[in-house]
Amino acid sequence: MSFQSRLGCWWIRLTMKRKPPGETALVDFTRRRFRPPNWIIALHSLGANIRRVAEPVKGEWISSRNDAGSERVIYYLHGGGYISGSAKTNRPITVPLARRLKRRVFSLDYRLAPEHHFPAGLDDAVTGYRWLLSTGINPGNISVVGDSAGGGMALALAMRLRDSGEPVPACLVCLSPWTDMTGSGNSITANSECDPMFVTEDIHRYASAYLGRESRRDPLASPLLGDLTGLPPLLVQVGRNEVLLDDARALHAKVVAAGGSSELRIFDGVFHGWHFGTPFVPEAQQALREIAEFIRRNEAGTPSCRKDR
Repeated sequence: MSFQSRLGCWWIRLTMKRKPPGETALVDFTRRRFRPPNWIIALHSLGANIRRVAEPVKGEWISSRNDAGSERVIYYLHGGGYISGSAKTNRPITVPLARRLKRRVFSLDYRLAPEHHFPAGLDDAVTGYRWLLSTGINPGNISVVGDSAGGGMALALAMRLRDSGEPVPACLVCLSPWTDMTGSGNSITANSECDPMFVTEDIHRYASAYLGRESRRDPLASPLLGDLTGLPPLLVQVGRNEVLLDDARALHAKVVAAGGSSELRIFDGVFHGWHFGTPFVPEAQQALREIAEFIRRNEAGTPSCRKDR
């Protein structure tokens, strides 16, 4: 565990662990506290080409100066418990990905709960993917990356595409994905104290804000409870102390049991969303290197290994 990660865990526990009661207060707290400082966003934006898109979908194109007109694209779905976050707030991840992989990233701004309950955000993710295809991008050149809630949404997107007979992307990368709205994993309670950011009850509160009156067992809200056959190769990264650890473990196990390709990488001593620490946190740098390697390998058509590290 690096000093930087240890410091990040301490700061997050101090500022984000305790959340106020009530849905309105939870939404306001999450939207204020979970947003990276403006100077971090500005730092990552330096030197990047960023172009806003307003129609027919909302989001932003991010490219580096050395993408050399690559036809390959990363489709990014941000986290934030489905109630917060944006393309802009996730630049500490999307811009380094664009630079490292030397290709464009389209980061989607989907509708957030509780103003727009499930499945509004997922509908936007599907629309965004179809829009990318309509511009002439080959599905085999698209890698979908999502963190936290965005990781669950990436899985639901692939399931929707599969079920409707549409072409699926080359691969999926899920960073500490939220895959089970019912909170059935043992780590939801076992890691409640050691997770710097979340406690058990947080998972249920965010689920209520996102779903409204919809069922927590809907497989497009809780992909872990659905059919995980026929999905693209999957990389899952998660921290060992996270309440969402078992969401990731169970996802990996179920995909492999269904005959799919999945790699699970468990990091020690990191906080939820440690990827935002790039380039200051060594574990974040390592995670991005592994993501880039996985994407390149699967775009090249080389089968992934079924690994659990």
